[in-house]
Amino acid sequence: MPAVTDAPVSAVPAAEPVREVRGGRRWLWAALVLLLLVAQSLLLWLTFSYEESRAQDQADTAAAAGSLEMRRVVQRVQQSVQSLLWNDPSVGQWRNDAREMLRQRRELLRLELRNMSLKITDAEDTGYGNPLFSSIARTELDIESQAACAAARRTAAPAFSRSYFVPQQGGLGAEVIDLCVPFSRAGHPEGYLVATMGLGALLDEAGHAAGLTSHEVSLVEADGTRLVRAGSLRGAGVYYATRLVDLPGYSIQLRADAAQGRPGLIPNVAIALVLGLSLILFALVVVLARDMRRRTRAETALAEALAFRRAMEDSLVTGLRARDVSGRITYVNPAFCAMTGYSADELVGQSPPPYWPPEQVDEYRQRQASRLSLETDRSHREGFETLFMRRNGERFPVMIYEAPLLDRVGHHAGWMSAVLDVSGERRMEELSRQQQERLQATARLATVGEMASLLSHELNQPLAAIASYATGSLNLMAEPEADPELQGLLKQALQRIAEQAERAGRVIKSVHGFVRRREQAREAVGADQLIESVLPLVRLQARKSGTRIEIQCPKPAPRVVADRTMVEQVLLNLTRNGVQAMEATPLAERVLTITVAQTHPRWVQFSVSDAGPGIAPDVAQRLFTPFFTTREEGMGLGLSLCRTVIEQHGGALDHGPATPDGRGTTFRFTLAVPDATRRPTSTHAP
Repeated sequence: MPAVTDAPVSAVPAAEPVREVRGGRRWLWAALVLLLLVAQSLLLWLTFSYEESRAQDQADTAAAAGSLEMRRVVQRVQQSVQSLLWNDPSVGQWRNDAREMLRQRRELLRLELRNMSLKITDAEDTGYGNPLFSSIARTELDIESQAACAAARRTAAPAFSRSYFVPQQGGLGAEVIDLCVPFSRAGHPEGYLVATMGLGALLDEAGHAAGLTSHEVSLVEADGTRLVRAGSLRGAGVYYATRLVDLPGYSIQLRADAAQGRPGLIPNVAIALVLGLSLILFALVVVLARDMRRRTRAETALAEALAFRRAMEDSLVTGLRARDVSGRITYVNPAFCAMTGYSADELVGQSPPPYWPPEQVDEYRQRQASRLSLETDRSHREGFETLFMRRNGERFPVMIYEAPLLDRVGHHAGWMSAVLDVSGERRMEELSRQQQERLQATARLATVGEMASLLSHELNQPLAAIASYATGSLNLMAEPEADPELQGLLKQALQRIAEQAERAGRVIKSVHGFVRRREQAREAVGADQLIESVLPLVRLQARKSGTRIEIQCPKPAPRVVADRTMVEQVLLNLTRNGVQAMEATPLAERVLTITVAQTHPRWVQFSVSDAGPGIAPDVAQRLFTPFFTTREEGMGLGLSLCRTVIEQHGGALDHGPATPDGRGTTFRFTLAVPDATRRPTSTHAP
């Protein structure tokens, strides 16, 4: 409960000045936010512009480097092709040199010797893959090479043809270009050497040599048609540049396309930093604005809250009392003053307070000191009763509920008490006690008959088991010759008789205590131990009717706090009723299920389910009524006793259908786990 003070409520400022101040603040905040938005927008725009220009410069540099390296690669190939004609080699020598060059230069796909009429006299194809003109004849794609040789004849220098596409097997093909080199012997033109080169291989070699790893490099026609590309990257089409590659007799464009797109907000470090700082600054402005608005609202609401709290506390009929850490009263409400007959000025700051009876002042001082020395943060708070004195000297009982009083920073500042005058309740309790004593005298007569009925009902099961075991032992002893195995069975049967006799004694003692309403001896026991204790008797009865027993208990089994003998008797009664309820059920469907489950951290649920016809609605209403039974041999006390035992343990016993279609019956009861029975102790002071 929060601290209550007697500070006066401050007046709320006038509405018009507050509105004028708020209006001026709004214009200042709007101007500040506008300036911040303009500055941050310009900074972001400049950062984006710088990143875009840098990316475009990189594309230009890559295109220039690629075109330069492309010319170098073509020149090296041209020099290699011309070296084949040095020293006027013979036909055989030329073939060997051509094969070696095709092996070393993968850019070369085919070498041809032609006469002056451009007819092919000899040719060699690369050994990497299929021959270039395996799918289509060379004569059908000879126009470009003939044009290149015509240009070479005019200029008496090597000339390149235009690029053209050569189809190959599998729907593939290659974009190639021809180099025609004229040669002569003894000053007379002899023929031409035609070298076919793959544009893709030339581009790969040029891109690798130029180190173009962040751009897509391609060769394009003048109209923008892409012929070949190199590298594994794909250009984004945002930042690209083209450079012209001039070859003798032919020119082609090389394009470098950057793989990156437009600068992103987050992946780019510079933009991310600028954006992050901008967001932080904007967030700080927003937080500051919200804090100012919250402060203004808090100042207005504080006065209203103080006035509302004062009105609420003054209207209570429960007395409120606040004390500091030394025990002095710091606040009382009007209800407390009316209860004791003293005014607030006569109570605040007094030690000892005037409502303590004079003969008990020393005792109350000791109890108050003990109370104030306890820990302040206690989750479990209990009320306590003590005696106060009115102004006229009358003593009256009160109930006090006390809680630690914390200041605004969470430090312990005292105690807050709610005080109730219970003198009227105590008078009613005294009248009720007198009536109870008269009723108890009459109830003792009925208890004698109830005890006899309970004993006869509860001892019926163990005594029947003793009789069964005794009969079986007599039958075994009547055998003329008893072998060792038979002697072992006889010993086991006699042990069972002793156990059931001891159990009968425990039942008599527990029922005797139950009738006299004494506290039973309870202990922490495992749920599986309770089931195992009654399982021999349950199986004995189930075996006679052909009923199967199914146990569903988790491992490890939960523990409960219970009077072991009485809870075992509850299980016996419920299982016996379940077996008897399945007398008309087909033999294959007679299944009795005992289930244990912890449905709550404080409770463990036991369930006994049968496959019988279920319970009629009119019978279910009177099921737990004493002496009500549906069997001729029954007494009608079993389920009533079971419910009484479970309720004395703090649990609950109920029932319901075992299946959704209403067949069968399930009886459920709960028992507390050991930790659930603990209750913290407390020391009370007035």
